Formats: sequence, C-alpha cells, structure tokens
Amino acid sequence: MSGLAEAALGLGYGLASALVPVINAEAYAVVAGHRGDHALVAVLALSLGQTAGKLILFESARRGSGRLARKLGKQSRPGRTAARAARWTGPIRRWLSHRRTALPTVLVSAAVGVPPLALVSFAAGTAGLRHWEFAVACLLGRVIRFAALVLPATVT
Repeated sequence: MSGLAEAALGLGYGLASALVPVINAEAYAVVAGHRGDHALVAVLALSLGQTAGKLILFESARRGSGRLARKLGKQSRPGRTAARAARWTGPIRRWLSHRRTALPTVLVSAAVGVPPLALVSFAAGTAGLRHWEFAVACLLGRVIRFAALVLPATVT
C-alpha cells in the first residue's frame, strides 16, 4: 500500500473510530505496524483522524452545553447508573475546570485511555478549554498511544 493510501485510510479510520466507539483504532494501529512499510504515516494519520473526531465531540458539547445540561438535569437515572456516571464525571469536571490540570487530564486520557477520551472530550467542551489547547494535547496523546502500539509490531 502506498504512503498516500495509508494516510487516507488511517485518517478515515481514525475519524470513524473517534465517533463510533465500536470501531477500534488501536487494532488498526497494530495491523498497520505489522504491515510495516508506512507505520509512521499510519500513526500520524490515525492520530489526526482521532483528534478531528474528538474535536467534533468537543465542539458539539461546547455549542450545546446549555441544552445538554438541561436535558441531563431532567432525566432521572436509576441509583446504580447515576452513581457510576458521577464517579467519572465529578472528578473530570473538577480537573478540567482548572487550567493547570485541564491539559494534563486531556493528555493522559488521550495517551492512556483513563479517563475515557470521549467523556473527556465532551467535558472539555463544556469546561471552556480553548480549541487549540485541546487539539494539541489530544493529538500528542494519541501519537504517544498509537506509537507505543505500533513500535513493538515494527521491531519484530
């Protein structure tokens, strides 16, 4: 596969996997690493696609934060589901509301996956982070994550 085709495929797959949780970007990264020829191109394209998708989530939360908050406030959740949601959303909202912890939270989430990046993307959009700060932290974290997955596959 040519470098341009790998870049286009990685970008599209990254975007799709950012918006549809069932599509696994990590699996694509490992397979691209085993193919080997354009592993770096695949990592960068996959990371750019993922970041673009997470920016869509970020922006949708930012523009719809008032409507989203009203809708979530009206819904009543069963006790166990509400407790599970509060366990994630409470700390994430606190971390994202302070400048010194917001970007490290996004970076760790993008690189490690805990807390989930989709949840962090929505929360960051409502917390008032700047687009470019979120994008840079997300892209850097995604590159780290996918490079860590691809590197062992390219060495063997």
